[in-house]
Amino acid sequence: MLILAIDTALEACSAALHDIAEDRTLASESLAMERGHAEALIPLVQRLMDEAGAEFRDIGMFAVTVGPGSFTGLRVGLSAARSFGLATGRPVIGISTLATLAAPLFATDDSIPVAAAIDARHGNVYLQMIGPGGRLLVGPRAMALRDAARAVANVPVRLVGSGAALLAEHWPSGERPPLLVSPEAVPDPVWLARLASVADPARSEPRPLYLRDADAKPQTAARIARR
Repeated sequence: MLILAIDTALEACSAALHDIAEDRTLASESLAMERGHAEALIPLVQRLMDEAGAEFRDIGMFAVTVGPGSFTGLRVGLSAARSFGLATGRPVIGISTLATLAAPLFATDDSIPVAAAIDARHGNVYLQMIGPGGRLLVGPRAMALRDAARAVANVPVRLVGSGAALLAEHWPSGERPPLLVSPEAVPDPVWLARLASVADPARSEPRPLYLRDADAKPQTAARIARR
């Protein structure tokens, strides 16, 4: 089965066309960007389809990161994936950004916990920690850096994500340092496809995972008073 995986949650616009049956990537591309995901995504997907010589009718499933991440970026990826699924009648699976970041490390050794952390700015991170056998040790949440470091420092742990180095900098004194600090900042769409292929559709709906309110606030200074 072919899966088209899409990620626009963070500072990249990425997609991959992956054959799950053979665990073979037919085409993959990732463009680093902070803005412009909406303009970049559809042409990127078309390039992948052309490179693979595939048609949308060949795709058996769509996968998309649901967050946490940029509010605007998440909406772009989710809207595209839902549209593709609606047009083709194929299922759309939503996977968290944090789980997708953790997956490559967990695949190499599932006996050592992995904490995925995304820089949420202003001294905060989005955090999730997965333990041996895939057990969820810390569920997805937004936390202050020092609190997050204390939450994951009580066991041997590997850190991954744009917030990994920040966690290491705020590591509690006296605790053993992390076994690995991987600065991988954006999810790999191939791993997104792999996770989607084994996900429970009933628990993996393509809905945004917002862990805090948007930074943008409505302007009030020039508001005209109602009569």
